Amino acid sequence: MADVFPTRSAIASSQLSQLRKLLATLEPVNRFYRQKFLGAGVKTDIGSIEDFTQRFPFTTKVELVEDQLAHPPYGTNLTFPLEDYTRCHQTSGSTGAPLRWLDTHDSWEWMLNNWKQVYQSASVTRSDRIFFAFSFGPFLGFWTAFESALSLGCFNLPGGGLSSAARLRAILDHGATVLCCTPTYGNRLAEVAHDEKIDLSACRIKTLIVAGEPGGSVPAIRARLSERWRGARVVDHYGMTEVGPVAYECPVRAGVLHAIETSYLAEIIDPKTTQPARPGESGELVLTTLGRTASPLLRYRTGDLVMSGAHLTSAHSSTLNPQPCACGRYDLPLEGGILGRTDDMVVVRGVNIFPGAIDEIIRASGAVAEYQVTVHGSQTLPELSVQIEPSANREDCHALVEQLEREFQTAFSLRIHVSAVSRGTLPRFEMKARRWVKA
Repeated sequence: MADVFPTRSAIASSQLSQLRKLLATLEPVNRFYRQKFLGAGVKTDIGSIEDFTQRFPFTTKVELVEDQLAHPPYGTNLTFPLEDYTRCHQTSGSTGAPLRWLDTHDSWEWMLNNWKQVYQSASVTRSDRIFFAFSFGPFLGFWTAFESALSLGCFNLPGGGLSSAARLRAILDHGATVLCCTPTYGNRLAEVAHDEKIDLSACRIKTLIVAGEPGGSVPAIRARLSERWRGARVVDHYGMTEVGPVAYECPVRAGVLHAIETSYLAEIIDPKTTQPARPGESGELVLTTLGRTASPLLRYRTGDLVMSGAHLTSAHSSTLNPQPCACGRYDLPLEGGILGRTDDMVVVRGVNIFPGAIDEIIRASGAVAEYQVTVHGSQTLPELSVQIEPSANREDCHALVEQLEREFQTAFSLRIHVSAVSRGTLPRFEMKARRWVKA
């Protein structure tokens, strides 16, 4: 029997019902949002989702950081008494000051259920052995992924505290079938296997579930990961500490993410005008967490750039055309996954350059082990240069440098200087890669 997925009308009806319940709960007890409602002069009774998106203000990370600084250590965005909270995590701080985020048992279970959709779309079952190549620090994604897999009955292998070589040996010794990591670290593990002469011919990994960077939906990076892991399927997903697990990869169309719309209200806006993004154009993803009542976010500007694969007739996803994806789902499709961040773009001589575009060109060469981009000059007149570490099997570095310079010129109509450095020179990353530096 074929799977039956909620229709667009059913999704929209569920979103409106959850939104009304959420607003009614927050108004009397959540200090952060009560002040926002008063400041914006809005009433919490809404007639429709359109009513909500047209009247209610956005929430920004700057506001949240300022609130936590003014009311340490957790701020005022708490719906229940502090003794009701059982979890504390924090953001990485890669795009500003880190945020501490609290959850109750109920809000935590809500996130674990969302993570199950990531596993289901990746065809993970209780017979799988999942290796988590993470340090298990304070970041939320590690813990939700691990505990959701536990609730599915999977065999879980935590890799915290192990070296890369030790993690590889554990993957082999335990017969792991699924690897959870960042795209960068998946490539790093394969590189270490080569350097340490660890034979992966007996490796049973069939699926890599990746996140933390845009690369999981970039064709060149996916192909490289799959090749290095003996044809394993690469599955992307997306989430943030502030909002939880947001999207899973379409099981039919690789590189397309579906927002979990039974749990989130999603909007795509022009980051400059804050108006709805036009069909076929990228825009900033805005999210409302419908079930994380204990520490909610309403119309949160994520800073992440996406592009809907369906026609938006309004600001939000509830008015998408009622046509299902090829997989049968109606959840909002995000073509190409996360395309980049609004604050990552660099304008060089009038050309908009996102890190993902540089990354795709470099990875498509199939001959670069690691790289670093340096932004030179002032904020108004920047220039770029790229250092690359050629792969171990690449001998003609001069030809590779010239190839990349030509491809940058073709893609951006700019001359970007490329130089090769010896292996082991550039930093390696376990979590989010930080390859762009300022001179």
